Amino acid sequence: MSDATFKTMVKGTVRELHPMALEESYSIGREAILNALMHSGALHVEVEITYDAQQFRLRIGDDGSGIDPAILEKGGRKGHWGLAGMRERAGRIGGQVNLSSRPGNGTVVELLVPAASAYKSGRFLARASWFRGRSVERVSDHD
Repeated sequence: MSDATFKTMVKGTVRELHPMALEESYSIGREAILNALMHSGALHVEVEITYDAQQFRLRIGDDGSGIDPAILEKGGRKGHWGLAGMRERAGRIGGQVNLSSRPGNGTVVELLVPAASAYKSGRFLARASWFRGRSVERVSDHD
């Protein structure tokens, strides 16, 4: 594990996630965070969660070593299921994972899930949010 600094930001009004969207987005985020901390040598990791009327967005960025373009092009390393697993999990909830990375310039993993698949209902509720019970920095929609 690294001694990286970790920053979280939540944008929008927290909404209750559908249980499957919550589970899959948590697993994708966990994989991205662990990769950043264990493999990339990142000094800074940022997690941004956006509750938007059109979609739920989870973005994990780091300043680590990045991913070899050949590995990204192939969809991952043979015998490793991290990148493929993230894409598979996203597909289960009607979402998509976008990866951007360059060697030496870090990696960004972004999960986008349409609101109809992401949110349990029209109610705004923090109980089943991605970071429930965790300390996060609130960011106003107007910033």
